[in-house]
Amino acid sequence: MTLGGYPRQRPRRLRSTPALRRLVAQTSLEPRHLVLPMFVADGIDGPKPIPSMPGVYQHTRDSLRAAASDAVTAGVGGLMLFGVPHADDKDAAGTVGTHPEGVLNTALRDLAKDLGDATVLMADTCLDEFTDHGHCGVLDAQGRVDNDATLARYVELAVAQADSGAQVVGPSGMMDGQVAAIRDGLDAAGHVDTVILAYAAKFASAFYGPFRDAVDSTLTGDRRTYQQEPGNAREARREIVLDLDEGADIVMVKPALGYLDVVAAAAEMSPVPVAAYQVSGEYSMIAAAAANGWVDGRAAALESLISIRRAGADIVLTYWAAEAADWLA
Repeated sequence: MTLGGYPRQRPRRLRSTPALRRLVAQTSLEPRHLVLPMFVADGIDGPKPIPSMPGVYQHTRDSLRAAASDAVTAGVGGLMLFGVPHADDKDAAGTVGTHPEGVLNTALRDLAKDLGDATVLMADTCLDEFTDHGHCGVLDAQGRVDNDATLARYVELAVAQADSGAQVVGPSGMMDGQVAAIRDGLDAAGHVDTVILAYAAKFASAFYGPFRDAVDSTLTGDRRTYQQEPGNAREARREIVLDLDEGADIVMVKPALGYLDVVAAAAEMSPVPVAAYQVSGEYSMIAAAAANGWVDGRAAALESLISIRRAGADIVLTYWAAEAADWLA
């Protein structure tokens, strides 16, 4: 609307100074919203750079402890641990994942001892890092992932991780009934307060490529019989409802940037917190563009994170968590 030839409505008034912009900001991004995924590996002498994920490393036990302490000091909300065992320790059932001295469970005990309640310690509750075939479950005689046999292994994984100090377990395999099975198993083992972060809507995405380098994946083929088709938003809502009914304490959408509509739908329908995982490929695209001088890496990273928050995510898993916490400070 104009008056005397000039606009009466001037939205730019509220953008005129940094203080005004800060005062009227509609979405916030704070270090507490961020969770840092971390990789701990057997058989390495020092932190090992992941070539397809600039700035991200496979850690030794000692370097993990140091990096985790730095991240917590920076104010990140939590840490999500992934284990990378010796290739010789992998087998068809992923037994090293449940062994008390397995790489992931040992690292969980280290960080639980070091950090206590200063952070939220999370564990990836899946078999793909530990199986010689690279799938997220055990296989039947025809080489297909056996849903119900896999549930039994997930229960064992979750209990082993909770025994080792994980406060949150993250079943990421997209098996039917995984949340209910794990809840029953944790409760029976006395871990009634252990939180389940359910990967409720996890899509079969091309953007997981660098992650498979990070965990030395042995996968051949794909995971489309258990991960969702990228075009299926209604199916994603169904999966979220099922996980809520089974007792999920937090529901997550993965990947994040390509699925912001699903994040928004989850936020609208979920009575529990919603997480979103900014996956390796999403991270590496921005990191590579920044390395080539094509974008301002810091600005692009923060813009990507605020977009995930704006869509409705309460929690964002991102490889920028520690750096972003410093930037925001």
